[in-house]
Amino acid sequence: MLIVDDQPLVRRGLSLILSPDPTLAVVGEAEDGERAVAAALRLHPDVVVMDIRMPVLDGVGATEELARVLPGCRVLALSTFDMDEYVVAALRAGAHGFLPKDVSPEDLGAAIRTVHAGEAVVAPRLLTRLISAYVRTPAAASPPPAAVGTGELTPREVEVWRLIATGLDNTAISLALDISVSTVKNYITSIFGKLEVRDRAQAVIAAYESGLVTARTGNGDRAGGGVL
Repeated sequence: MLIVDDQPLVRRGLSLILSPDPTLAVVGEAEDGERAVAAALRLHPDVVVMDIRMPVLDGVGATEELARVLPGCRVLALSTFDMDEYVVAALRAGAHGFLPKDVSPEDLGAAIRTVHAGEAVVAPRLLTRLISAYVRTPAAASPPPAAVGTGELTPREVEVWRLIATGLDNTAISLALDISVSTVKNYITSIFGKLEVRDRAQAVIAAYESGLVTARTGNGDRAGGGVL
């Protein structure tokens, strides 16, 4: 794991917090995006914990570069703020998730392990803000999903995609559709290929941008949460 932040105190703090966990190993630190890319190419970390706002090259640019030159390296973006356009841009650049910097050490460790396993992580309180504030959905009735760049998904794939976008995990989807978890995984692989997205976080963004689902507001409403 590589820790990237322009503040030495934050880097050292994250390293001290995460190092005692026997399932995690901090292999290096970097103070900006340019050095992060160079360090990742040298150290080949499985996960990069990436600050977004940094000098020289910010976290978005570094994430995009890592996705190009080191696609096996997964980025978990961190932000001081609950939501901003840089974090959304990081997801689009290829980050596998994002968390606020006030996340607990336990949740951060769990998120790193989840990202390492190939899943996407979005803090529950942030996903609704992401959708409502930064994902633009048509005001009028949306066209059928097949007409908005879905890569000719089958009706069943569209339904699985819809459930992904509402925050259900593979087990919940299998129960909702009365199919096996392995079948759900096969559908998801096909969906990601047809949509040309890397992970569930990008699939959620695509679902809202396509008009397949729309953000809800009001007490108790939520668009998803936790591990996508």
